Amino acid sequence: MKTIYKLSVVLLFFSISINAQKDTIKLKEVSITSNRISLPFSKTSRTITLIRANDIIESSAKNIEDLLQTVAGIDVRRRGIDGMQSDLYIRGGNFNQTLVLIDGIKMDDIQTGHHTMNAILPLESIERIEIIKGPAARIYGQNAFTGAINIVTKKITNDALNLSMGYGSYNNKKTITSLSQKFKNGVTFLVLNYQKSDGYRFNTDFENTSVFFKSNFKKYSLITSFTQRKFGANGFYASPNFKNQYEETQTSLVGVSSSYKLKNFILKPKLYWRRNQDMYLFLRENPSYFRNLHISNKIGAETSMVFNSNFGKTGIGIDVSRTFLVSNNLGNHNRTAITGFLEQRFELFNDIVDVTPGFSISYYSDFKTNIFPGIDIGYRISEKFKLYGNIGYTYRVPTFTDMFYIGPTTQGNKNLKPESALSEELGFKYTTTKVQFNVALFKRTSDNLIDWTKENEEDKWETRNFSEVLTQGFETTINYNFKIRKYYQKITMSYSFIEDNIKDNNVQFTRYSLNSIKHQFNSNIHFKLNATLSQNISYKYVERTDGVSYSVVDAKFLVSIKNNIEFSVVANNIFNTIYTETNLVPMPKGNIMFSAKYAIY
Repeated sequence: MKTIYKLSVVLLFFSISINAQKDTIKLKEVSITSNRISLPFSKTSRTITLIRANDIIESSAKNIEDLLQTVAGIDVRRRGIDGMQSDLYIRGGNFNQTLVLIDGIKMDDIQTGHHTMNAILPLESIERIEIIKGPAARIYGQNAFTGAINIVTKKITNDALNLSMGYGSYNNKKTITSLSQKFKNGVTFLVLNYQKSDGYRFNTDFENTSVFFKSNFKKYSLITSFTQRKFGANGFYASPNFKNQYEETQTSLVGVSSSYKLKNFILKPKLYWRRNQDMYLFLRENPSYFRNLHISNKIGAETSMVFNSNFGKTGIGIDVSRTFLVSNNLGNHNRTAITGFLEQRFELFNDIVDVTPGFSISYYSDFKTNIFPGIDIGYRISEKFKLYGNIGYTYRVPTFTDMFYIGPTTQGNKNLKPESALSEELGFKYTTTKVQFNVALFKRTSDNLIDWTKENEEDKWETRNFSEVLTQGFETTINYNFKIRKYYQKITMSYSFIEDNIKDNNVQFTRYSLNSIKHQFNSNIHFKLNATLSQNISYKYVERTDGVSYSVVDAKFLVSIKNNIEFSVVANNIFNTIYTETNLVPMPKGNIMFSAKYAIY
């Protein structure tokens, strides 16, 4: 009855908005940079989700982790408030199988996928988020096993100073300052973020500091970031009974890129360096009992080229990286990876049909060389309707935590084999200025999937390969845009279904990858009735493979004054749902954050 009541509240808002008067809303076409061959969103033949700057402002999310929770097929398993430690899953994969990029720079970590979200930027620094689902190894190489998320940082259009302060439950204090400056041949953009909280239960306090700087000068672009997180990790990684864990992480990024246009050629070279430091204590008050310190450095160079001809677009490139790990637990290791790719897009019959075959080839210094072929096909029925399908191979080599970790409750396995999969997808898009609808069927046949397992409750967790896992399902999303008087309104609803069939199911317990979200329903409504006040309400229902289900409702109220002053209230879990997302770590009950923002232009 409680679930029905919560759903009724949300649907009531939907019914009010759907009966509002209709009008035309113009949506600006965006080129998807998460493809090697950059394409307008309407011409892609994959399932790609765009979260734009306006969507971010309108949402009830306080961070990227909250924001991604609203996307069909995305499973963000958080531990605590504000995404303090989060793992990112796409379509039933695990956190090691999803690649995150910032302005096209890969943020994967050789130690563990737990660090994928460490350097995630404040929402204030983001222009849009591009989510590509399905096999992306052909585009990016390994770690894009189930998909990739590219975070595109802000485009600077004017001089501005933005100051934001927030205070909320659990003595949660947050300040954000951003400064953008235009000059003759370029722009600069700086974001400073600091947040501190006592935590919502014993040993969940945290202190976060981050700095992001971006500068464009003529044809050159520089991005740098530094993020430091210090947090109590009550039950985060081992058994929930271990309440005194503690962790500190530092993540740095420096990237330099450029773009050259030479007649029909576009050349995009890129250099980058990523560093991550992870210090973990099993007993916070007794560091000498068990302490891990891991430092990873990744240096990479990438060059891609797109050539336009009568045959269509040809994309070709190479990515070379060298990664080093120094660890008191895992030992000292390094890995060299070289990935080359080739894609050719054909547009046939007056652009009614598009065909994009391609492949990538990847070399790893500690594993075999592999080739990932694939193809995307699209059929445009009309300007509004499009059918599409794609198929491709994907691959992931084990992290060094998978292979070498030794702890009080866990044991790595140096004999692990790489994971591989064949992914297939068939989809349909309907797009107008007021309605955007998408449905996709997907199937992934995986070999040698890696997970932490054990036979008995008292045993240690140990990594092993599963012989074959079949993952299949479907997802659908609908956006409805309209007006009430002169103010834009938006409704979004999405649903995804995932089913895993483990062919080699002879273990009793698995930790991560085999507890997918079976049913996921998201609904979101943004409505604005006057120039000052806007509101957002989101509802999420989740049922996992193990049968556990829960519903969560969040809300945001925003007051805007003279385009440069904002006051907002964000309320999370307003019905006090008791639930966990990973490792039996209970999520916070109802909590609230008050914020004020002032801008000088």
